[in-house]
Amino acid sequence: MTPIDAEIAQDLAPTGVLRASINLGNPVLAQGTPDEPAGVTVALAREVAARLAVPVRFVCFDAARKSYAAMAEGDADLCFLAVDPDREKDVAFSAPYVHIEGVYAAPVGSSFTSAEDVDRDGVRVGVKKGSAYDLHLSRALRHATVVRGVGGIDVFHAEGLDVAAGIRQPLTAHVHQHAELRLLEPAFMTIRQAVGTTRERSSTTVRFLRELVAELVASGFVAEALRRSGQDPALAAPTAG
Repeated sequence: MTPIDAEIAQDLAPTGVLRASINLGNPVLAQGTPDEPAGVTVALAREVAARLAVPVRFVCFDAARKSYAAMAEGDADLCFLAVDPDREKDVAFSAPYVHIEGVYAAPVGSSFTSAEDVDRDGVRVGVKKGSAYDLHLSRALRHATVVRGVGGIDVFHAEGLDVAAGIRQPLTAHVHQHAELRLLEPAFMTIRQAVGTTRERSSTTVRFLRELVAELVASGFVAEALRRSGQDPALAAPTAG
């Protein structure tokens, strides 16, 4: 990608610093602490800032809904969120840079044989409030009830729910530590993680972000950032074409 002009930098980082909203609540995408965040989203934010020739500042949260709110309220310039129709009303997204899966966990002795069995009358599903899978399941489930909490597995345990929903990697780790639980296959959704900014940005700025993310996926930058942060490089989104 050729160097960008000053108008894009001014549009995307009007304070002179690129403020990147980081969700530390998703361990696949970000790790560390608010003072020292790490992970693929942090690597992407640093690269965007480098292309803009501006410093980067990380604004860290423990949930996607808080990360989204920070940008919506003007406290961040860039976000790293799952593409969702509800969010697309306010966010201009790049193509995905990572694909992760949403899965269910249920007690070993439950009657569920697959993920398709969950959407039944009387079934209560624990989700992390405001997460991509909360938004998706709130639309997709016709019979089961969504119960929101700080985390899907947390509210599942606290309220004795029937099923917990979550991201495959951390939910798999939890199930491995709790012999009384099992995962239900297949995944109930693919969560397409993308870079976003507000729709008030110019079309030139949005195109810059989209082209840059496509370049970083195609070049292997994203896969390498995942590997360095201890995640599976295969989670990098497929390249277009």
